Amino acid sequence: MNTGFSIKDVSIRKANCLVGLSKMDSESVDLVFADPPYNLSHKRLENRKSNTGGAFFKVQEKWDKFTIEDYLDFTVTWISQVKRVLRPGGAMYICASQHNLGVVLSSLETMALDVKNIIVWEKPNAMPNLTRRTLTHSVEFVVWAVNGKGWTFNFENLRELNPDRQKDGQLKMMRDVWRFPVVQGVERLRGSNGRALHPTQKPEALVQRCVVASSNPGDLIVDPFSGSGTTAVVCADLKRRFIGFEVDENYVAASRKRVATRFK
Repeated sequence: MNTGFSIKDVSIRKANCLVGLSKMDSESVDLVFADPPYNLSHKRLENRKSNTGGAFFKVQEKWDKFTIEDYLDFTVTWISQVKRVLRPGGAMYICASQHNLGVVLSSLETMALDVKNIIVWEKPNAMPNLTRRTLTHSVEFVVWAVNGKGWTFNFENLRELNPDRQKDGQLKMMRDVWRFPVVQGVERLRGSNGRALHPTQKPEALVQRCVVASSNPGDLIVDPFSGSGTTAVVCADLKRRFIGFEVDENYVAASRKRVATRFK
């Protein structure tokens, strides 16, 4: 355990992930948690009267718009860089929806990274079905893959995080369906206009399970798409060294401020 752990061990860098990863040493990273663009920002949808966490606006960001060909190339490229920096036995978790899950899985197969689980994130407060032409989308996915043999899996630590219990009160093994609400309340970062600062902020508890499962105190964790800084604050709490890459200045500033609160 790194007894000298400090805010200096949690670094959020303003950089494109491909540039940032290219400057890192090969086989230097223990775990990668990535929440990449889902390539969803092509049709505007909004509901200002939503009762689930406030007004709902579909993700509509420049960084989330690709052609199919460009998105395939981008995904393979950043995952190949992740594989280069991961140590043998290192792990990665990639957030996905039904829209990009196939691309993520095919890219991992191309890079010879072994998928161990596809975790289903069930959202009890899922965003409303605005079109009424499909079933309401109430799940996302987190793909867990490893780089070769000898991966870390802290079975007992993960079981302690499991809120489910057997009839006799004993701990249950963690399953691959996790139930967390969409981020709201005090955990949700908001801009000066009152709207969510980042449209795809993930719950700290979800990221915590991944970090606990596949790393140990003092390990180096990397988030190529650092965004609102959720992985950074989880690593600060769990005493994991962290490097995150983010291109948006507002997100960088907000996430650095968020991390600083963990060291007061």
